Amino acid sequence: MAETKITGQGTADFDWDALALDGYTQIQRSELADTYEKTLSSINEKEVIEGTVVVLTKREAVINVGYKSEGVVPVSEFRYNPDLKVGDKVDVYVECQEDKSGQLVISHRTARMHKAWIRVNDVLRTGEIITGFVKCRTKGGLIVDVFGIEAFLPGSQIDVKPIRDYDIYVGKNMEFKVVKINQEFRNVVVSHKALIEAELEEQKKQIISGLEKGQVLEGTVKNITSYGVFIDLGGVDGLIHITDLSWGRVNHPEEIVELDQKLNVVILDFDDDKKRIALGLKQLSAHPWDALDANIQVGDKVSGKVVVMADYGAFVEIAAGVEGLIHVSEMSWSQHLRSAQDFMSVGDTVEAVVLTLDREERKMSLGIKQLMPDPWTAIEAKYAVATKHDAKVRNFTNFGVFVELEEGVDGLIHISDLSWQKKIKHPSEFCKVGDEMKVVVLEIDRENRRISLGHKQLEENPWDVFETIFGEGTIHQGTIVETKDKSGIVALPYGVEGICPAKHLKKEDGSNAKIDETLDFKVIEFNKESKKIVVSHTRLFEEGEDRPTTASKSTEAKGGKKAGAGSSTAQAVKAINSNSEKSTLGDLDALSALKDKMEGK
Repeated sequence: MAETKITGQGTADFDWDALALDGYTQIQRSELADTYEKTLSSINEKEVIEGTVVVLTKREAVINVGYKSEGVVPVSEFRYNPDLKVGDKVDVYVECQEDKSGQLVISHRTARMHKAWIRVNDVLRTGEIITGFVKCRTKGGLIVDVFGIEAFLPGSQIDVKPIRDYDIYVGKNMEFKVVKINQEFRNVVVSHKALIEAELEEQKKQIISGLEKGQVLEGTVKNITSYGVFIDLGGVDGLIHITDLSWGRVNHPEEIVELDQKLNVVILDFDDDKKRIALGLKQLSAHPWDALDANIQVGDKVSGKVVVMADYGAFVEIAAGVEGLIHVSEMSWSQHLRSAQDFMSVGDTVEAVVLTLDREERKMSLGIKQLMPDPWTAIEAKYAVATKHDAKVRNFTNFGVFVELEEGVDGLIHISDLSWQKKIKHPSEFCKVGDEMKVVVLEIDRENRRISLGHKQLEENPWDVFETIFGEGTIHQGTIVETKDKSGIVALPYGVEGICPAKHLKKEDGSNAKIDETLDFKVIEFNKESKKIVVSHTRLFEEGEDRPTTASKSTEAKGGKKAGAGSSTAQAVKAINSNSEKSTLGDLDALSALKDKMEGK
């Protein structure tokens, strides 16, 4: 074996190419490297490229993008595509050409997001219809997967009609239109309603163009309010007002219809643009008045349910949609002002008599007092003139007192018939509402349903007695209690008051009599009808007469009566006067006895 001879030559002169083990020269090796580089794809970071699935396991998918190394993507990023298999083409996003270990880093999810964002912007611009998957429900709407982007579907954009249950759409594929994109926050809003509206717009034009009053259409209850029901006529909405739902009274439309119910309606009216359409439901059935029993006549007895109450009366439904009014004046024979609520309430079942009936105007008036006997039928027999009864004070007027003898029978006591003596300015001075009073019947006017009553007539008129005691020329002791219009008011025996004109108040010494002064007075005028007594103190000394202090002495001085009689009358007068400050109805018996005694003497 030959030995290699090592010379002292330097490394700089060493021929390294001579040591190549592959047998390629430098030039050949360079050519081979260029050929290999040409077989690899040129990729850039932060861009989306297409790759092929070459290996698929339960956890990973190996993607060949034509680069010198393959990329690995978690299978979870392909969850949306359960049919993924080896050989499928997929988009990936190059995040890094080589990591620390020299591995290519790619992402399918990011690639989908990147391409999806570009796609949704194109869709918004073109108005293209896309398909998305409803993932879940959220506040106010639904979350939809569109091209891998989570888009928001508002509840108001799900359908043209209100949606009450969003959950029925979860897990389903639906078609949408992209209606809004927020570039800053990368939010996407989609609408399914926009598709429906577009389809319905054409139907709406056809429906509106063919609308006619009286036309009957089928519709669906879309919404219910307190004032009516909105009906979807197939893209066109109409309103059935609550008054057009039923011939009977309706408290709330929910009593008649329910949501999503299909029903036939008739077109009642619409505006020029046919945007507001008035519909009717009750008009499709015959009016209840047309079906009302033809045998019902005025005077017949009917039964019904109170449906509405008012102060002036009650509405009673005697058949579905047929109502009659019972006015408060037809609820009782009493003429006192009362409210209808005092007699009945909503929901009560009542019997009544038909008072008026107008089938053409569809009006009926009823009464319930007619079911009770009219107390005025036999009024003369029960309340004959001069009979005495108990009554209850109901009301006052300036001219008298209204009292109730029984339910439906009222009478008036005129203010002048309350008392013989007392001057009453207003009835409230004599009694009050609710008082029980004794009355006597003075007059009956059956035709006008009026009774005149009296209270003072229960006792004898004391002025018949006063006429015998306070005759003109008689002299009595009296006390001046007040002055009025320069005249003095003099308190005479038995509580009687007399008037003494100013010129008759002058005393014998030339001075004028004053209040609280007790003097003798001479009666110069007695008027029983007006209950007026005029007296004078001055006449006593101007005429030079004696001044006896009692009426009996004056009468005896005039020559008429015996001493015995005068003494007897004076004693009776004294006995009455000792217990009386002012005459009352309780004194009338004594005064009557006095009169009888005097006339007997």
